[in-house]
Amino acid sequence: MQTVSQSKPYSLKDWQGGNCSLKEEFDYWIEDVEGEIPAELNGTLFRNGPGLLDVNGRRITHPFDGDGMICAIAFSQGRAHFRNRFVRTEEYCAEQKAGRMLYRGVFGTRKPGGWLANTFDLHKKNVANTNVIYWGRKLMALWEASHPYHIDPHTLETLGIETLNGALHKGSPFAAHPMIDPGDEHREPRLVTFSVKPGPLTTITVYELNLDGNVVEKHDHRIPGFAFIHDFAITPNYCLFFQNPVTFNPIPYVFGLRGAAECITFHGERPTKIWVIPRHESKPVHTLEADPCFVFHHANAFEQGDRIIVDSVCYEDFPKVDHNLNYQETDFDNMQPGQLWRFDLNLKSKTAKRDLLVSRSCEFPFIHPALIGQRHRWVFLAAAHEAEGNAPQQALLKVNVETGEQEVWSAAPKGFTGEPVFVPKPNSLQEDEGWVLDLVYPSFIILEKNS
Repeated sequence: MQTVSQSKPYSLKDWQGGNCSLKEEFDYWIEDVEGEIPAELNGTLFRNGPGLLDVNGRRITHPFDGDGMICAIAFSQGRAHFRNRFVRTEEYCAEQKAGRMLYRGVFGTRKPGGWLANTFDLHKKNVANTNVIYWGRKLMALWEASHPYHIDPHTLETLGIETLNGALHKGSPFAAHPMIDPGDEHREPRLVTFSVKPGPLTTITVYELNLDGNVVEKHDHRIPGFAFIHDFAITPNYCLFFQNPVTFNPIPYVFGLRGAAECITFHGERPTKIWVIPRHESKPVHTLEADPCFVFHHANAFEQGDRIIVDSVCYEDFPKVDHNLNYQETDFDNMQPGQLWRFDLNLKSKTAKRDLLVSRSCEFPFIHPALIGQRHRWVFLAAAHEAEGNAPQQALLKVNVETGEQEVWSAAPKGFTGEPVFVPKPNSLQEDEGWVLDLVYPSFIILEKNS
């Protein structure tokens, strides 16, 4: 690990540098390489995230309201090629043509004109900025409150709204974090995903797509109360949804005073409900209650008889959103860190307990892709440089969830990490034998684990 002599391992000014618009689109071979690009590493890494943080000079309130930009880094024979393009959603194209902000954002961005101009405008701008996935010979840009966008994987041209061969209609919510079930000798691989329509009764719709991208299973489940569910986990038999203990007050949103995410309130006195929904409807749905926490992302889940083990990044409170505060001046010291916890769900006794696996502030867990839904040992995460407290993510953390063994690589004091992606080596024999790829502001890294 690198050592950092200053009182904090980062400066807010350096961190702010990664929270600016990138308005240019590039297409070039990467020539500035430190070390070597592994000759065995072949394929394309697609990443998606907010690329435009202002509209014609008017800043958005929160990065999550920024228009999506796809980056593609293609590896071949020890070389790498970079390309990036904005996702040309209908809303992005309309604002670029008008030269001004036309839409509200879910995380507090408001159109010019004050509350009156935003009152009763409930249109959700599809920013297509959260994830990108390739399945059924299609590359899709995802944002959980609306439909996917179909992207050309070679040119990154936006091809239009994706309907999954008619299974979705325009505006249909579609999860930003699908899971690829790798299958086994008895089951073909599938893309498993979901949509959430919140309300007094929340509807969770589970979709399963075959290798051709066709929906082969779809079933709805209604659960009581409002549910903010960003991610889920799967096993061969179940989908697991964590219903965080939050409520939603729509009045400030409807009257243009706040964004939808600003109207969410966390209730620390209420349990987190865990819905264990069978992937095959012949089995019963289980509901378990865990100690109150807020979960954005899960690492993985697997079955052990009547038990299901789930590794998740948990917060003790909902990370609040307030458009009156400048996100560029985020006070990390006064925010709760995300930490990796293990949930032990007992379907027979209807109990759920959790144990802390990693106390270091961390997020964006990733495992070996062939082990999704199966027992795993290693989890890769973006993490803070220091072992205690909260801070921007400047490090990559590799943790053995069975032994507690940890390895840390840090880009501090000037570097800031994104979500790691683990790529196994061809014909690898060990779970952690491969490469960790990560976009690190202001660079890109490949970390290699040799056998």
